[in-house]
Amino acid sequence: MTTAPALVPDSGAEFDPTLLALTVEEAARRLCVGRTTMYALIREGAVETVPIGRLRRVPVKAISAYLDARMKSRPKSVAA
Repeated sequence: MTTAPALVPDSGAEFDPTLLALTVEEAARRLCVGRTTMYALIREGAVETVPIGRLRRVPVKAISAYLDARMKSRPKSVAA
């Protein structure tokens, strides 16, 4: 049994949850940030990338690692 790719809310774009490495644009879409912001995160070293041939890809694990680091660095907020 196969499952159809999930839709990203409000974008209408499909993504395959089985992908291990994403283009910069796909990674930006998953983080809900713009392409320029994604390139800035990569340039700053906040999000790791890997070269594959002449291409640059963002491992899905790098996105998770970035989010984990952001969550740990922020003070915990109390819900109102």
